[in-house]
Amino acid sequence: MEYTTKSPEETAKLAEKFLKENLNARIIGLSGDLGSGKSVFVKGAAKYLGIKKNVTSPTFVIAKIYEGSRGKLVHIDAYRLKDENDLETIGFNEFTNDPGNYIFLEWPEQVFNKMPDKIKIIKFEYLGENERKISW
Repeated sequence: MEYTTKSPEETAKLAEKFLKENLNARIIGLSGDLGSGKSVFVKGAAKYLGIKKNVTSPTFVIAKIYEGSRGKLVHIDAYRLKDENDLETIGFNEFTNDPGNYIFLEWPEQVFNKMPDKIKIIKFEYLGENERKISW
């Protein structure tokens, strides 16, 4: 599926559509350049999951966890990680063992040479100031 969004609000709303259509997706890799809409998409997923807190990028802390009425959101920014070992040091395997978690992993290509089958990849492309191409 490929979509073009024309505002941050449309990008966030697309996350709800994604979660509704991919009920079994629990590990979601978000791939795209800086500013391509990855964190905005996660904010939309958080809203759908019933998370009331403000969701912010985990760039400096690497991982943030949010509790919602429909599940727990684990937001990981792997940009500064080197490989799967680094990912494990932040508890990635423990996150994947909880079936109630929705794990959104920004920059999955930083930690995986080959993407595991259980990861659903979403690609983000910057088209203009508010326009993004998003595909899965």
